[in-house]
Amino acid sequence: MYIKAYAKINVYLDVLRRREDGYHDLDMVMLPLELHDSIDFEHVPFLSDCYVTCDHVDLQETKYNSINMTLKEMKERYQIEKNFSVLVHKEIPISAGLGGGSSNAAATIRALNEICKLNLPLEEQLKVGKKIGADVPFCVINKPAHVQGIGEKIELIELKKRYNVLLVKPHLGLSTKFVFEESDKDSYEHGNVEDVIKALKTGDDKLLEKSMFNGLEKTSIRLVPEIQEVKNRLRMEGFKLVLMSGSGSCVFALTDDAKLAAQKYRLLEKEGYEVYLTKTLKLK
Repeated sequence: MYIKAYAKINVYLDVLRRREDGYHDLDMVMLPLELHDSIDFEHVPFLSDCYVTCDHVDLQETKYNSINMTLKEMKERYQIEKNFSVLVHKEIPISAGLGGGSSNAAATIRALNEICKLNLPLEEQLKVGKKIGADVPFCVINKPAHVQGIGEKIELIELKKRYNVLLVKPHLGLSTKFVFEESDKDSYEHGNVEDVIKALKTGDDKLLEKSMFNGLEKTSIRLVPEIQEVKNRLRMEGFKLVLMSGSGSCVFALTDDAKLAAQKYRLLEKEGYEVYLTKTLKLK
């Protein structure tokens, strides 16, 4: 079966504290995007193990990726004896802060739940997701949300309107683990999450412009200065809602002007930028 694994962006990311277990308590507002990977899960009788292959040149060695981790976890947890051949068609850029690995894990949970007729309630799927990674529970739910803790506290939020989303990925990617390690050496700044939620609910772009925030941005820009260059360029091209997503290095611009988004997408693509044009995901 084919399943879509959707990307996400953070319009708000606040690092509240580093926990004793090494994780961080976070305060985030996350939006799912139409941009997605396509994953084909096929049960193959007599296969001795699960095999994951990917058409992305940098991800051909997939032994330790999030899909394999999820397959292993679910097979052990629910005594699944079937083995699967999994083919991933990558569209979400890697090392970008767009949740590619997390969305692939969430898609694996949904796929095995259906293929193996597990009939897992949502809470159980979220429990599996939390074991794999902090963003996975959000990717299982896949709706605009206020996310807290280490990703396990999720409260859905309303979105007044859908946005066109222009994504620009700098040449260098960033490891989430490394960014957090480096950020712990800096002093964290903090924002106002309630203003972001209010702006999204009311469609107040002026308030959103003032309140969008990413507490990892300072560190990520120090590591990859091109992030700041991309942000400056997007603002110069007329976008007001510009921010780095997650731990980076991808920068996004939101707009309800589809013509502007398409025009600047063509311009930046022509100039050689790694650029993607998508929208916030339409809710069912």
